[in-house]
Amino acid sequence: MPAFLDDVSGFIGNGKCNEDGLTLDEFLEEYNPGKYRSPSVTADVMIIKAPYRITRVESGLSILMVKRRNHPCIGFWALPGGFCEIEEDLIDTARRELKEETGLTDIPIELINTWGEVNRDPRDRIITAAYLAIINDMPAPVAGDDACDADWFDIEIMQRGRAKIQKDGKDIINALYNLKLTKRHGGEECTATVSVKENAKGIIKERKIEVIDNKNIAFDHAKFIIDAMLYIDNSIDQ
Repeated sequence: MPAFLDDVSGFIGNGKCNEDGLTLDEFLEEYNPGKYRSPSVTADVMIIKAPYRITRVESGLSILMVKRRNHPCIGFWALPGGFCEIEEDLIDTARRELKEETGLTDIPIELINTWGEVNRDPRDRIITAAYLAIINDMPAPVAGDDACDADWFDIEIMQRGRAKIQKDGKDIINALYNLKLTKRHGGEECTATVSVKENAKGIIKERKIEVIDNKNIAFDHAKFIIDAMLYIDNSIDQ
């Protein structure tokens, strides 16, 4: 089949044929992208409303959520986001989905994590890039596309426990966090308990975050939010 890109000159390498005697053009002509089953890719966006100077993440912050119009997790609150189109950069997916589901545009966003666990979604093997934005004002969102509602939720986080355990000869810090989101209009609540495990020593933390229980928050988005709060908290300490 034809190459995915119009210009492949940057991929010629040393210009030699491969072990099958094929040039790059010949290799691409024979290449079958359907040979292996491929995962789907999505981008989600966490828009955090914060004071001009953040001193703590346990309270005082708000997050923009959308209520899902369709399966899976119908009627639950989720982060704005959706599937990447085939000729679209991921960050453009995030911006497009944010606009389609909330009407918000022109907000600087930063990629902070990628989530790739196998059991994240019943529709397909889905890998999600999670983007973060921090704003100081609170524009009114307008629900659209897959969202039947959009609103700001106040964030409350409490560390419920923290312990050092040993696993495979390593010291592991295991922390539990209670997350509560309260809807600004109507007072609806979403809650979750999230486990965060990471090695106690070393620069590379190999962090593992899991949702232990969850009420009214779609998919595994509760752990996205906890991860973002830890990211912001760590940035405050720098």
